[in-house]
Amino acid sequence: MSTILDTKKYPVTHTEAEWRKILTPEQYHIMREQGTERPGSCALNYEKRAGTFYCAGCEQKLFVSKTKFESGTGWPSFNDPEPGAVETSTDSSYGMVRTEVHCSRCGSHLGHVFEDGPPPTHLRYCINGVAMNFKPE
Repeated sequence: MSTILDTKKYPVTHTEAEWRKILTPEQYHIMREQGTERPGSCALNYEKRAGTFYCAGCEQKLFVSKTKFESGTGWPSFNDPEPGAVETSTDSSYGMVRTEVHCSRCGSHLGHVFEDGPPPTHLRYCINGVAMNFKPE
């Protein structure tokens, strides 16, 4: 399966061996192999403090806590990323078509975006918690 990681040059790049040293095995599977974590398994799903969520692969600022909401899906959900922080591509795996979300700086898979979120964007960025780090204010 060809992915966006195979076709685009990103500002932050590493060899596969370097990615395996930087990321945990679970992070590598999710962020570099387009995997997903079990719903409800990541502490960031329950994070309620004011702060910022960063890419675990390159530390790019992705989302701020004021855009996080409880979607009931088991994954951290946001309705608006930081400007320019994420890019999207079409994901047609598992017999369905979804919009994949990846970091615009390192290309790492973060999750998917759906059009069933709250106003004002009506988007739900459903993000794997292990793909992010959180820094409280």
